[in-house]
Amino acid sequence: MTARLLCTSLMLVSCFAVLGCDQLPGRPKPGPEVPRPDSVTDFATLYRENCSACHGAQGMNGPSYPLANPEYQALVDEQVLHQVVANGEPGTHMPAFAISAGGSLTDQQIDALAHGMRGAWDRPGTLGGATSPPYRAVATPDNARGEQVYATYCSTCHGVAGQQGKSKAGSITDPAFLSLVSDQVLRAVVIAGRPDIGQPDWRNALPGHPMSDQQVTDVVGWLSSQRPGAPRKMAGGGTR
Repeated sequence: MTARLLCTSLMLVSCFAVLGCDQLPGRPKPGPEVPRPDSVTDFATLYRENCSACHGAQGMNGPSYPLANPEYQALVDEQVLHQVVANGEPGTHMPAFAISAGGSLTDQQIDALAHGMRGAWDRPGTLGGATSPPYRAVATPDNARGEQVYATYCSTCHGVAGQQGKSKAGSITDPAFLSLVSDQVLRAVVIAGRPDIGQPDWRNALPGHPMSDQQVTDVVGWLSSQRPGAPRKMAGGGTR
């Protein structure tokens, strides 16, 4: 064995001794090379892989509702976010992500998403001491009143009820639009607005005249009644 070869062999032996047997070429490392999908609990990763395509990379400017809207975060809480992520939003394209509901995320991952959204986008004091109408409706809608609420608060931007012509912000009585949103989404938009597209919240649709809970409920009920084949709800719970 030449002196050069002997020197090289001794160097290799020394390197292996320093690195340890676990680092020998061909020896598998402990644990999987790629993390199991159900082991990922990092909010940024979970949001990017499951939410960003619809709600935007930073919770804004996506085709669906902007979750980074501080007023939306003031309207909901972590439990509501968990329920929506887990079970989806009926009547919309929002799917259920919980494994128990046919999705692919564990409860721990859904907790990480809900907690991460609150941490990233909730801004205490956003409402300035005002109390918004509740996230979910508790009153019974009156369609006749709802049509009047629409005329007062919505028609300036969205056009006269029953007319599908041009309007500043697009028609929200168009059956094609109404078929893509649920009553709950309509309610969230009316209350929290859409700052990404200039949609005002319940306080600023008519400055100086904030909408009451009953007015929000009535206008959402009236909009819901404009869907093709929808029953026309009246005061007292009756339909026509």
